[in-house]
Amino acid sequence: MTAAADFTHERDTGGDVLRFSGVLALAQLGDLPERLRAFEGPIAKIDLSGIEHIDTIGAWIVHRFAAEKGATIEGLDMDGAHLLSQVEQADQPVAMRPAHVGSIERIVGEIGDATVTAAKTMVGLLAFLGATTVAFGNVIRHPSKFRFNATVRRFEVVGVTALGIIGLMSFLIGIVIAQQGAVQLAQFGAQVLTINLVGRITLRELGVLMTAIMVAGRSGSSFAAQIGTMKLTEEIDAMRIIGVSPMEALVLPRVIAAVTMMPLLGFYSALVGIMGGGVMCWAVLGIPPITYVQRIREVVPITDVWVGLIKAPVFGAIIAMAGCFQGMQVEGDAEQVGTRTTAAVVQAIFLVIVLDAFFAVFFSSVGWG
Repeated sequence: MTAAADFTHERDTGGDVLRFSGVLALAQLGDLPERLRAFEGPIAKIDLSGIEHIDTIGAWIVHRFAAEKGATIEGLDMDGAHLLSQVEQADQPVAMRPAHVGSIERIVGEIGDATVTAAKTMVGLLAFLGATTVAFGNVIRHPSKFRFNATVRRFEVVGVTALGIIGLMSFLIGIVIAQQGAVQLAQFGAQVLTINLVGRITLRELGVLMTAIMVAGRSGSSFAAQIGTMKLTEEIDAMRIIGVSPMEALVLPRVIAAVTMMPLLGFYSALVGIMGGGVMCWAVLGIPPITYVQRIREVVPITDVWVGLIKAPVFGAIIAMAGCFQGMQVEGDAEQVGTRTTAAVVQAIFLVIVLDAFFAVFFSSVGWG
């Protein structure tokens, strides 16, 4: 039979002492709160060594009484002391309305938060790149760890199923470039140079760049959502428990697939874009297809093809790692999956455009401009 909560008042050389006994739990409190509120006089110390059990309500009552009297609390075991410390930490004033912040201060604060977040994300991406490199080295040393079926499946998801939408997009972009180029060049009587414009810009820039943006939207978001859902349902933790590395089983197949398929998709996109430009030149400028093809062969240097093929695998690696990295950051609730998926797409597209600008300057400096 558990005893109801009670206390006794004693005088000691160090001051008045309140000694509690029984069970300081909600079901056993009885009229203890009312008696404590009615208690008058100073208290120097509260002794809880005689209690049998204490719960959160009991700890809150003792803490509130000690705070009012300025008394110290002692006699609790380790669990009781931890509970009381948690109650003390939670006893903080709650602001019903947030403090007013000026517009300039708020804007500066948001810029600072965004800068810190961007810096942390870049550091995390670099660490993730290192972890991916280590996983790739482990797979090379132990080929039996390579997930062949998973990698082939990613080839299909990243490459084969994307051919339709990438082809349609590239064809239409080729038409738009040819139409706009012809209109502008007609002012100088140089409509024939439309072929130069279509051929060089599609093979060198727009083919691989638009493909990267499309792959980021399709596959990068898919990687983040898939891995994020697995993280949320603790499948990744289960993989670690059974000795399977998530980097080798989940991340590496996706990175390999994106790096391998991006050059092929970029070249395919450039060819379809050239076809779209050829259709427009034939329909608007009256340039026959055979003449169009011959002109493309004359004006487009082979270095433009190499520029596109060199950039493509780098873009693929960035897209895959951004998607997998953001997926690995999911924690808490399902809303994080959507948030991280959006972040993966935005991050991948931003980094692709930044790297494309870097490549443009680099290739121009080495004479491939």
